[in-house]
Amino acid sequence: MKIEIHSAAALGPVVRAVRKAQGIRQDDAAGSIGVSENFLGKIERGGETVQWGKLFDVLHGLGIRVTLDVPDETAPRLPPAVGGERDAPR
Repeated sequence: MKIEIHSAAALGPVVRAVRKAQGIRQDDAAGSIGVSENFLGKIERGGETVQWGKLFDVLHGLGIRVTLDVPDETAPRLPPAVGGERDAPR
């Protein structure tokens, strides 16, 4: 499943949905990735930092699209704004 991402706010819920679909707790995921749970939580909430904002500005300014290829079973957990329910299997 591919989803076009336009902002950190759109990326966060996708990251959360993928983690939850894999049955991994946030603290366990953060530990195995090597980041703090707080940091992962900020990403999942779509927290925009200057770096994220500037990164997407540059990418979009150059016509570069960022897409994620997430497992199909993630679709029901995605919010509609990022390709959720309308793309979910019926």
